[in-house]
Amino acid sequence: MKKLITLLVTIAMIGVMLTGCGGKEVTADPAKLAEDLSKTASGDTLSSISEDILASTYLVDTSKIDSCAAYVGTGATACEAVVIKCSDSSYVSEVKGLFETRVKNQSDLYSSYNADEVKNLDNAIIKTSGNYAVLCVTNDTAAAEKVLKEAGF
Repeated sequence: MKKLITLLVTIAMIGVMLTGCGGKEVTADPAKLAEDLSKTASGDTLSSISEDILASTYLVDTSKIDSCAAYVGTGATACEAVVIKCSDSSYVSEVKGLFETRVKNQSDLYSSYNADEVKNLDNAIIKTSGNYAVLCVTNDTAAAEKVLKEAGF
């Protein structure tokens, strides 16, 4: 009986420790995070775009979004940084799919006139956590991953 209780207590403690080892919850401000991600790109000037332009570019439903921000380049590079905080976590997977489609379309486009950018698109960062979805195309993925890690991704 004592062995059984000891085993159950040990299993419970392991569960508690594993729960504590998980990533921290993302609570980032989408505007600040998108700006920080935009700074990881070099060779192009990324500029903030309005929510309306973001919605039409990434085909997201703004009625399902709490807040969002995006920075896009001039077209000389494929670099962009988008952070969307969805109103409900059920919309996050759809946004992720829209980001994946965007990367594929951009890759097809850039392969016809700036094939060097396809490498950046092949290394595009698409992450989700909680109600957040992020797309980052940059030529410095290590720096972008660091920014995302600090934000809880």
